[in-house]
Formats: sequence, structure tokens, C-alpha cells
Amino acid sequence: MRALLHKTADRLISLSAFLGTLGLLLVVGVIVADVAGRNFGMPLYGAQDIVIMTMVIIVFGGMALCGRDNGHIVVDIFEPHFSPRLNRLIDVAAALLGVTVFVLIAYAVFQSAQLSRMLNLATNLLRLPTAWFQLALCALSLVAALAMLLRAVTAALGPHSAAPIDQDPT
Repeated sequence: MRALLHKTADRLISLSAFLGTLGLLLVVGVIVADVAGRNFGMPLYGAQDIVIMTMVIIVFGGMALCGRDNGHIVVDIFEPHFSPRLNRLIDVAAALLGVTVFVLIAYAVFQSAQLSRMLNLATNLLRLPTAWFQLALCALSLVAALAMLLRAVTAALGPHSAAPIDQDPT
């Protein structure tokens, strides 16, 4: 059961990172086309709308992968002075705090998406519904929360189990 849960979560995290990568490629393409078009007096219409909305997918697409691989910024000044058990407890607490933050982000943005739908809010030029991007942010935040929850469980189960596979646990 645990292996199936990890496999499913890894697939969701990989999908999230893949969507972030596609978003990054789209933004790069749009910016290149816009800059080249401006050079010839024909800028890409709606480039700003596309870039702004896609940045949500880029940033939150990579959050789950960052959470799973423990890539968030950490200052380990006191870690060598604490016992392994206390360090593990701190890792679990930090991961659970991350879960809480991402769930709260998803909840707040979901409420905002409902309001955006009700008011038919859209981007300035292309009239893209902002609710679509807000709902994408909700989904990606929940995947990040799942990644952080798995990180908390992994950290709670044993010493140094929270370290990424490619990192030396010492």
C-alpha cells in the first residue's frame, strides 16, 4: 500500500514538474517571439498575458519536486549540535508546516477562483479566464502539499530518511 502511494505521488509530482517545464518553454518561446517581433515592428499580441499567467504554472509546478527532494532553503546552523532524534523531529515539523502552508494557499486561491468565475475576470488583452490559472495553482499547491506530507512521513520513519537519494546523509 505504501509503495503504491509513493508511486502515485511520484507520478503526480513528475507531472507537476513536467507542466512547470512546459510552462517555462512556452514563456521562453513567447518572449523570443515578442522580442523578435518588436525588432520588426510587430510585437506578439498578448505576450504579457501569456507570460504572467504561465508564471503561476512555472513556479508552482516545481514546488512539489522541490519539496520531495528537500530542495527548499535550509539553514542548518544548529543541526550538528542537536541529537539525531531532535533533528528528525524538526524535519517532520518543517514538512508539516509546509503542508499547512500549501493547503492554505490552495484554499485561499480556490476562494479567489470562485470569485473570478462569478465576476468573469479575465486577462487584459487575450481575455483568458483567470479562474483557469487559479485552479491550476490550487491543484499544483495540493500536489506540493502531498509531496511535503510524504516528506514528513519519510522523515518520521527513520533517521536521514528525509535526505534526498543523491545527497550524502552525513
